[in-house]
Amino acid sequence: MHLESLNEMQQAVSGAILNTEDNLMILSPTGTGKTLAYLLPLCQRLKSEINAVQAIVIVPGRELALQSSSVLKDMSSGLRSCACYGGRATMDEHRTLRQVQPHIIFGTPGRLNDHLDKANVLVDNLRYIVIDEFDKCLEMGFQIEMQNLITRLPQSARQILLSATPAEEMKDQRILNPQFKTLNYISNIKQISDRITVYTVQSPEKDKLNTLRELLLHLGDAQSIVFLNYRESVERVSGYLQEEGFGVSCFHGGLEQSQREAALYKFSNGSANILVSTDLASRGLDIPNIENIIHYHLPEAEEGYTHRVGRSARWDAKGNSFFILGPGESVPDYVDADVSPFIPLGNKKTIPIPKMSTLYIGKGKREKLSKGDIVGFLCKKANLQGSEIGHIDIKDYYTYVAIPKSKVNQVLTLTNGQKIKGIKTVFEEVR
Repeated sequence: MHLESLNEMQQAVSGAILNTEDNLMILSPTGTGKTLAYLLPLCQRLKSEINAVQAIVIVPGRELALQSSSVLKDMSSGLRSCACYGGRATMDEHRTLRQVQPHIIFGTPGRLNDHLDKANVLVDNLRYIVIDEFDKCLEMGFQIEMQNLITRLPQSARQILLSATPAEEMKDQRILNPQFKTLNYISNIKQISDRITVYTVQSPEKDKLNTLRELLLHLGDAQSIVFLNYRESVERVSGYLQEEGFGVSCFHGGLEQSQREAALYKFSNGSANILVSTDLASRGLDIPNIENIIHYHLPEAEEGYTHRVGRSARWDAKGNSFFILGPGESVPDYVDADVSPFIPLGNKKTIPIPKMSTLYIGKGKREKLSKGDIVGFLCKKANLQGSEIGHIDIKDYYTYVAIPKSKVNQVLTLTNGQKIKGIKTVFEEVR
């Protein structure tokens, strides 16, 4: 990617990282490409011939760790990375760290401390400490872990902080040196994009399920995220929509890691066009083409609203924000936008059916499966055309593949008992 194709913020960040040695604080709205902004110059600064960790990127959650590592991989820079986070065995990550020998580690504070305790990660060659979503990382729940982590990393390493919200967290914290050169692209930019159209949808009852159903019918097969404030509510709403026949993914912090990954994968590859989630999905997810943000529960604060709607209208796209209002509820005062009542066109009663389904294959990187192996297998054994096979995501122990929903039974029947690369395995639809 050429410098000329970057936006103003990305050009400024790249220039500051490449041409100065300042510690940097980068403030820019969601959807403006902050991950790419710091990774591009790091790829020029780090040395691929040195098989050692040269940059650690601290993130508040596993989704952002995985997303950022995926961005680096797609850049084909020659630099290797690992994502480290809780919810899976530290020993498995240690094995991966030894095999990959990453130049960059994307990790959560607790898991990084764990690897440092066990000497699984050596920081003698560390040159950069990046703290992505530092406002979240400096919240009370991370204070002790962040304190332990920062004191164990080389003080000579250059620090780069990134956030989509103003830097209030820097005032009272005692973890980081507050002396940073600030690149602020928030102060003169409206936090909520002008490309977001805001609507209200009135629910005659406190229970908004039927109103949500009617709204989703009118939105058709567009990608939509429904935000709620509690895990139990997410389970209830997603269960109701599934029973009604909608293509739904359920996402919250109480799910197992594999369940979370499957939910996001289904939503991103078109196997589900609705993601029902807590605010966990409001940060760190970079899924293109999300058209609608639906607030089933009102955001608890302005910052939460900012991050929610930041999942839509990425880059130059447009999006919609819907407030479902029960009796006595109103749009929060901090919503600085023209708000209109949603007026449905026509009387739509057909529930949209996703065009794709997700196939689970019980083998992955450990068996040295490649995308070519999977495409070849599905074309030869399951009679699929290469053009019918969607996104393929190969994990350590298993693989997800997007295939046409109309071909699921055919694929499962023809692959039953078959071997891939001479290995017998499991083929299942992810529901």
